[in-house]
Amino acid sequence: MTKQSQHKTIRWGIIGLGSIANKFAKDLLTVKDAQLYAVASRSLEKADEFASAYNAVIAYSRYEDLVDDKNIDAVYIATPHALHKENTLLCLKKGIAVLCEKPFAMNSSEVEEMITCAKAKNTLLMEALWTYFLPHYQYVLQVLKNKTYGDILKLEADFGFFREFNNDARLFNKSLGGGSLLDIGIYPIFAALSTLEKPINIEANTTFFDNGADSTCNMTFNYKKNVKAYLKSSLLESLPTEAIFYCEKAIIKVNTMFHMPTTVSIIIDGKEDIKDFGYNTIGYNYEIMHFNELIQLGKTESPIMSFEFSNQLISILDSVRNLIKLEY
Repeated sequence: MTKQSQHKTIRWGIIGLGSIANKFAKDLLTVKDAQLYAVASRSLEKADEFASAYNAVIAYSRYEDLVDDKNIDAVYIATPHALHKENTLLCLKKGIAVLCEKPFAMNSSEVEEMITCAKAKNTLLMEALWTYFLPHYQYVLQVLKNKTYGDILKLEADFGFFREFNNDARLFNKSLGGGSLLDIGIYPIFAALSTLEKPINIEANTTFFDNGADSTCNMTFNYKKNVKAYLKSSLLESLPTEAIFYCEKAIIKVNTMFHMPTTVSIIIDGKEDIKDFGYNTIGYNYEIMHFNELIQLGKTESPIMSFEFSNQLISILDSVRNLIKLEY
């Protein structure tokens, strides 16, 4: 990727126009020096509607046509998990910077192929795990890094909601990477990896839908000094969806829907201090601003959501899948 001039308007394309793409596009409109230039769906009608809703310049019915558009600086990929590698490589081979929705791909070998291509093309590639860039989560990371309240003794993190089973829906479609682990279990795993690093070993058990997609996943990550992370994902029940760090001198609780804009509670001797971060967007703008800055500076890898981190994250997901005998 050639180095971009400072403060150039970054012209974005979006491939895959589902619910998460709508949220991303809405926040993209709030970002300075960013423009939604083109969108692509297999349905031109859907692409036209999306383009109209978010003021995109052009709509395409083929992903190939979007990546052939010379005006595109960056592409956000929001297709089903199983298509991430294919769609990412399509963009990278054209030298277009790629922000690919989590999980990066279906397994470690796919992620490695994507990273290898990005390096060969000297083109920016980053996994879009938006939580990493949210101010409340960055605050928690800094407090834990500084050991403001001592070492972490235990982590409890979960993510769960109930959806009526629908064999035709992407969420439950095993061939598309549906199920609780890749869709939402990645967030509790991310909370553990970003704060405690890779575990020494993992314990896991699961339940399955009749079609073979996982409906729940319970995980225990074991670390040195008997530190443990208890993690859970579920599509069968609503869970608190909190990340609670039990430290030596305090409890740090990232409150409900911890993966998105929320508050943080610091609890000391039963007294709770709630920190509000004054969010006024859905929250995708923070990763967009980071990615735009990387492009402006001519960078090819994020120092926050690095290739090493994405490799570690997918390798943990692979390990859990092996333990619960989940194959795609």
